[in-house]
Amino acid sequence: MRILVIEDEPKVARALQEGLEAERYAVLTAADGEEGFLLASRDPFDLVLLDLALPRRDGIDVLTSLRKRDVQTPVFILTARDGVEDRVLGLDAGADDYLVKPFTFPELLARVRALLRRGTDPVLKLQHGDLHMDLAKRSVARGKQSLELTGKEFEVLECLLHHRGRTVSRDMLASCVWHASARATPLDNVIDVTMARLRRKIDDPFEKKLLHTVRGVGFILGARPG
Repeated sequence: MRILVIEDEPKVARALQEGLEAERYAVLTAADGEEGFLLASRDPFDLVLLDLALPRRDGIDVLTSLRKRDVQTPVFILTARDGVEDRVLGLDAGADDYLVKPFTFPELLARVRALLRRGTDPVLKLQHGDLHMDLAKRSVARGKQSLELTGKEFEVLECLLHHRGRTVSRDMLASCVWHASARATPLDNVIDVTMARLRRKIDDPFEKKLLHTVRGVGFILGARPG
C-alpha cells in the first residue's frame, strides 16, 4: 500500500513516515501543497494524508483540484484547524476523513486501516427504489441521473442505505461516519449541513422524496414517518 504524506512540518512528516513504514506501508512525503498536488495527480497512491496549512498551495485547494481532475484516491486531512467550519469545508471539498492535531498515532493508524480496507472490499451495491449506490466504484445514481457526492455525503448515504426503512440517530451517524461520540464531540451542525446538502442532491431534483427527518431522533431513508 502506497501512502502520500503532504506535510510541511519536518518533524511531523518524519514521525508519520517512520510510524507508517514500521507498519509496512510504502510512504512518500511532500513538503508543500504544489509538490503534493503534482505527486497525487501523477502517481497512483492508495491514500493521501493532507495537512491544510501548506506553503505554495493550501490543502483545500490541493484537495479541490484533485477531485476536479477525478482523482478518487482517499484523502485523510490532518490539521490543527479544529473549528466546525473548517471540518465542514474539508469534508465538503471531498475529504474522506478528518483528524485534528495533536492526535495519537494508534487512532490515526486505525482510521488509515479503515480507509484502506474500504478500497479492497468486494463489489457491493445498495439500492432503495430508484436510488443506487456502487460501493466499489463509489458512485451514486438516482434513476438514470448520476449524482456527485463528497466523501462524507457518500458515507452518510451508505449508512442510511444500510439501515433503509429504519431511523438512524445522530449518535449512529457520528459514530459510523465521523468515528466520534456525538455526546463527547457535538457534531449537530456538521451533521445538519451534510444532511441538507445530501437532500439537495438526492431529493430536490425529484418528485418523490426519499430522505426524511424524524424530529428529535434522527433521519430515515424510506417511507415518511407517521
